Amino acid sequence: MDKQNRKAIIAGNWKMNFTPAEATAFINEIKPTVAGKDNCDIIFCAPYVTIAAAMEAAKGSNIKIGAENVHFAPKGAYTGEVSAEMLKAIGVDTVIIGHSERRQYFGETDETVNLRTKAALAAGMRVILCMGEVKEQRVSGITNEVCAMQIKLDLAGISAEDMKNIIIAYEPVWAIGTGLTATPEQAEETCGVIRGVLEELYGKEVAESTTIQYGGSMNEKNAAELLAKPNVDGGLIGGASLVAAKFTAIVDAAQ
Repeated sequence: MDKQNRKAIIAGNWKMNFTPAEATAFINEIKPTVAGKDNCDIIFCAPYVTIAAAMEAAKGSNIKIGAENVHFAPKGAYTGEVSAEMLKAIGVDTVIIGHSERRQYFGETDETVNLRTKAALAAGMRVILCMGEVKEQRVSGITNEVCAMQIKLDLAGISAEDMKNIIIAYEPVWAIGTGLTATPEQAEETCGVIRGVLEELYGKEVAESTTIQYGGSMNEKNAAELLAKPNVDGGLIGGASLVAAKFTAIVDAAQ
């Protein structure tokens, strides 16, 4: 286990929050509090209409701006959708795919996650690929099997070379937005299982070099304990990414 091979990534998922003006104000507030903290990558994934304003505000800082979703087709009759090429054209190079809210509310499946991931990779983007179990699966003791199945389906047809641009975000669905959090031991166990599946699919070198985030209600109070675990390489942050002081504390925990 060599955590030194992997740079921590602290990514905020703003979800359906922040107008362009609000995003600008937030970035201007947080820029000085995270400046120079380069032991982790700092990314905020923003709603489409907010991306341009956030990118402008983040210029010259150590903050990068990503997107929250992408369609799998390069163009066509897909009303309301945005392609990877469109995101790349405005300077976006990181995108969240397969978040549990997309799976729960918008019919996302492992098949569509796989298609979106391939489209983003083909456009030269970096993917934050989300996966995790629901409460019933955790209670039934099949978390490891569920996550192993998801990762195999979501990464079907994706090469070892492509894995250089894949970040895995383990997000137990029962812990998202509920105030519940997996214990550090639970997070470590499942992230370790995911790394084991990656080794089975791609070999030890890829498994050891892939960043695996924890994404279930990580906050300023539990971040240090979670990030201290050998297989937890960062966080995909929801609610705490909307408050500069809280997000900064998580970045500090990753230093």
